[in-house]
Amino acid sequence: MKLHALIAVVTASIAVAASAQESDAPSQTLFTNVHVFDGVNEARIENASVLVEGNKIKTVSTEAVDAPDATVIDGGGRTLTPGFIEGHAHLMLMGPSLSAMEANTTWEDFGIHGTRMAEMYLMQGFTTVRDAGGANAGLRRAIDSGQIVGPRFYPSGAFIGTRGGHADFATFTSPPGAQTNFSTLNMAQQINGVDDVYMYGRNNLRMGATQLKFMQSGGVVSAFDPWQLLAGSKEEIEAAVQVANEYGTYVMAHSYRKEAILSALDAGVMSIEHGFSFDCDIAKVMNEKGAYITTNLTAFDPGLLDVPAVKNQPSSLAKAKSASATFANYIPNMKECPVKRAFQTDCVGSVKDCNIQIAYEKHLNNEFFGPYQSMVTLTSVGGEIMALSGDFTNPYPEAKLGVIEEGAYADILLIDGNPLDDFSVVGTGDQWFGADPRPDSPATIQLIMKDGVVYKNTLN
Repeated sequence: MKLHALIAVVTASIAVAASAQESDAPSQTLFTNVHVFDGVNEARIENASVLVEGNKIKTVSTEAVDAPDATVIDGGGRTLTPGFIEGHAHLMLMGPSLSAMEANTTWEDFGIHGTRMAEMYLMQGFTTVRDAGGANAGLRRAIDSGQIVGPRFYPSGAFIGTRGGHADFATFTSPPGAQTNFSTLNMAQQINGVDDVYMYGRNNLRMGATQLKFMQSGGVVSAFDPWQLLAGSKEEIEAAVQVANEYGTYVMAHSYRKEAILSALDAGVMSIEHGFSFDCDIAKVMNEKGAYITTNLTAFDPGLLDVPAVKNQPSSLAKAKSASATFANYIPNMKECPVKRAFQTDCVGSVKDCNIQIAYEKHLNNEFFGPYQSMVTLTSVGGEIMALSGDFTNPYPEAKLGVIEEGAYADILLIDGNPLDDFSVVGTGDQWFGADPRPDSPATIQLIMKDGVVYKNTLN
């Protein structure tokens, strides 16, 4: 959907809302003749009507709904679903590499990229995004005030990690404690002890973070850290959890190795990021603690070793080969001992490339886990994770996300087809590198509503 058409749809929706506000009555939108996937149950609610009042869902019924003043949208037998939820994104990180962003990027570059990423995510059907490091509250303020178009936004503030770890984006010769581009903009902070965790964790929450991100393991394409790294002491991770608890929220941890995952869970971390060494021992602990996991399934793609950032850097290629061999059992282990898993793309790059990667990540979810589990992953599980940010840190605390039920937020998609039968209708792509550019918005996602406002409608 082109920007001028998007603006027209949003302007019309806002005008309707303003008119209703003048009459002291919330606006109503009635969806009729739809089959509802509620985000939880595999069976759709057939031939239903859904009434939206203001920014929440008022009624879900298989009977006729009496709403004489509502704007009626005939779904024509399409599938009505919750808006999708991205559990792990980096809207501010445009690439092409960490070193380039450290050396050559200004706050204007980051802000412009984040603005374009926010619009792209919404037009791909994502009405909520959790940012896993690099973004503070500014982007959310711009979205929520209507200055730019985008999803609900849950930022983590600066990555928190150790010197030489996965949050160390400084140049090679940068001395310990030196200011960096990322630290100046509060996008990444190096810690050296519990006091630093307290300082930077509290500063993140002061700057609008909705949860904290701790970089516990290393990575593949980052400069200084082996992926096997066990970064951060028990006391440092517990300090991050303490700070989060002070604000009624939680910690998400970048964790690869089994030892890292289990130590994070033992410290009170509630969201494991990546978690590639997942097994049934970990599943038992996660289920006991009510914890969640998000995993970028592109890590299991056979073409991973051909990624330019991997194959062109000998150290990264060696790390990737080692990691791929170690992580091979993730998929069978997740099927044997399932836990609550949310959707993750983890793209760092251009808007065009991230659009392709999102579609491919959708495809891989279906390829590995089937359409029903993929839909739950995209919707209700993500909503549960967003709710972990608590009553006063959560920027959207008044209703549920990721479900179609009475009282939930009116974040709604109308999809031409049944994604439980043909998952491609959610906007998948079966190719990653070398794929043609994706459209601004999948043609099969014909209506996008966020917070009761329609941002796309191609039904007519």
